[in-house]
Amino acid sequence: MDLAQISQRVSYTELVYQRVNKKLNIELSKPAIEALVQAVLSDATTTIERRGKNYYVSSVTRQVQLVVNAGNFRLITVNKL
Repeated sequence: MDLAQISQRVSYTELVYQRVNKKLNIELSKPAIEALVQAVLSDATTTIERRGKNYYVSSVTRQVQLVVNAGNFRLITVNKL
């Protein structure tokens, strides 16, 4: 699996928008969160690792790590690096 495929298939739930804002301690709109995720997924310096049932997509540039379910491509959370 590569970043382009994840970028095309990533999906969001209502809960994940709240979780992202809470974990990053910011208040972004839904489109802004989706733009952040797409920016991380399109960055050439982003790394991806599959551990178990999740992809861990890390961006040193933006200092965040996306956790994406490998089965349904739902964004689970975003962690600060």
